[in-house]
Amino acid sequence: MSTKRTQWVIAFVTLVLPLVCGELVAQDRGIADFPKLSIETDWPWWRGPSRNGIATETPVPVKLSDNDNLAWKVPVPGRGHCSPIVVGQRVFLATADEIKKIHYVVAFDRSNGKQLWLKEVSKGGFPIRNHKNNTEASPTIASDGERLIATFYHHDKIEAIALNLDGEIEWKQAVCHFRPKMFEYGYGPSPLLYGENVIISAEYDGNSFITALQRKSGDRVWKTPRLPIISFSSPVVAHVAGKDQMFISGTDRVVSYNPEDGKTLWATPGTSLATCGTMVWDGDIVFASGGFPKPETLAVKADGSGKVLWRNNQKCYEQSMLAHNGYLYGLTDGGIMFCWRGTDGQEMWKHRLTGPVSASPVLAGGNIYWANELGTMYVFKPTPDKFELVAQNQIGTDSFPSPAICGGQIFLRVGITGPEGRREMLYCFAQPK
Repeated sequence: MSTKRTQWVIAFVTLVLPLVCGELVAQDRGIADFPKLSIETDWPWWRGPSRNGIATETPVPVKLSDNDNLAWKVPVPGRGHCSPIVVGQRVFLATADEIKKIHYVVAFDRSNGKQLWLKEVSKGGFPIRNHKNNTEASPTIASDGERLIATFYHHDKIEAIALNLDGEIEWKQAVCHFRPKMFEYGYGPSPLLYGENVIISAEYDGNSFITALQRKSGDRVWKTPRLPIISFSSPVVAHVAGKDQMFISGTDRVVSYNPEDGKTLWATPGTSLATCGTMVWDGDIVFASGGFPKPETLAVKADGSGKVLWRNNQKCYEQSMLAHNGYLYGLTDGGIMFCWRGTDGQEMWKHRLTGPVSASPVLAGGNIYWANELGTMYVFKPTPDKFELVAQNQIGTDSFPSPAICGGQIFLRVGITGPEGRREMLYCFAQPK
């Protein structure tokens, strides 16, 4: 090999290759931080392994009912809007007995729905009032493959609790004092795992902030103040515009933070005072929607400029949206499905479905799954050409949690109201073998 060629190879290996590999690792950061998790078979936290509601292309059924593709269904003790998570061969939920005022974490066998354990993690101290669309167990659990981290609101505080996968408590940490007075609507943000930390948001008309705790010990790592205004959105981390950024909406702003230390990267006015949905992204554009008191959906260039690319007056308040292949899909509170072009907000189509809506969508097996509060699960194609309905299913009588879809299975927590009152069920759907 010539001297010049040898020098070129050495330069490539020592200078270029690490940059390329570093970029690939950075883009894949998230579930890659947790070697005991699989992007194919696990759904370990809110909005899935990629944190954006997008599952793998593994085929899953589109017709869903007690007579169509039902693998199993089991009763869920208590009540909650915590969406299911799936780790290995187990499905986990947070739930609450609102009469006895007890918070629980519960585990089910993934293969047959058998309840494996039910762990009481706190008792008493429930808030006097809560919003009718909220529950005492709304935040979705997060798992690093070794432990579960759940957050609950009780005794005028937000508490984080870590358990191993067999339900034994590893640590508890009082995250903050929490006692909304202006709007007594409870608590909703889900914990976010990033690297060695769990990031938790607590926003109300008091000492609001986002904080990071060490996920193995519960020790505080950093704490960043937020405005003293109640909001409910969960923070999310994405690799956008060449770096990991943590996004959150609400308090009339869209903000990007450094997830390593909680320092602000950029902020821009937008959305509304209170938001509930988790932000989504496509390329270097991020999207948010709210809320209260005014409706707004907007797109922001996430390169640090804070440039608002477009905005409109549509409202996806409690539900998150879904961004895919250059387009943004939003099912508004009133039940109108929109497809917007991500770069300029051009409305590609809209189609009237039925609201109200609280659950967030999942793209899986080439289709988007999106339920309304009445238990209707719409399955449609993610295409900008037209609204293309694949299936419309009725599962239960109410549906607030979002589905978990992984390993060829769909897990869905719903409510069923009958002559004996309301109860909750956990469904598992799968293609017949």
